[in-house]
Amino acid sequence: MQNREMGDLAGSLRVQGRVIYALLMREVLTRYGRHNIGFLWLFVEPMLFTLGVAAIWTALNSVHGSNLPIIAFAITGYSSILLWRNMTFRCIGSIQPNLSLLYHRNIKPIDIYISRLILEMVGATTSLIVLCVVFGFFSSGITWPENLAELIGGWMLLAWFGMALAVLLGSLSEDFEFIEKLWHPAQYLLVPLSGAAFQVDSLPPRVQALALMLPTVNGLEIVREGFFGSKFHAHYDVGYTIWFNAIMTVVGLLLQRKMSREVTPE
Repeated sequence: MQNREMGDLAGSLRVQGRVIYALLMREVLTRYGRHNIGFLWLFVEPMLFTLGVAAIWTALNSVHGSNLPIIAFAITGYSSILLWRNMTFRCIGSIQPNLSLLYHRNIKPIDIYISRLILEMVGATTSLIVLCVVFGFFSSGITWPENLAELIGGWMLLAWFGMALAVLLGSLSEDFEFIEKLWHPAQYLLVPLSGAAFQVDSLPPRVQALALMLPTVNGLEIVREGFFGSKFHAHYDVGYTIWFNAIMTVVGLLLQRKMSREVTPE
């Protein structure tokens, strides 16, 4: 009996994998097409945005509260913004335009979310890697990460936050249209508070505690400590970040489950 149950589970996972892969390919072709550089826009687009911000910071000689290389500081900061921000944009209001897909009994709303989240994760991560490698080889302003495992851990916490927030807001947006309208100004307010443009250690102690209430600040501090190592005095609370992400994940999945029962294919 146990072997049969394991076999059924493995079969279900294979079907789920094929569904998500098919949705991934569909999303890539729909979004980028087959012309010009095609799917390469997946990471070229965030690279161009991050490079633009880094160039502006360098030209203005912006101060970010430390003596760290400004290009490396901008790349680590704005790559993280693109990670969680793009995830939410791609999930909010994404079910209604794809209701016809739900006629296939193996496709559920969560599959649409997962495919889009994977796509944004791959794009933002590839962009970060390419920029770090290019500047690492051709610029003295960026050194190689001192602790790659810590950098990856911080990046995964940021990705987890983005995925949980995207599923939560995406599910709510199917019942409440104003969620999409509210999120646009809200994310512009969240960007300067996310930790991308400042170092927590440069803030007053009372402000540090407030800043660390945002999981993005904690995750980014971990990423930068992994990248800059001893040159960076990080402040973060891993336990708090994990609990925050976990609670938001559970709430998001419960809302998604409720929404998927109510949505009607057209």
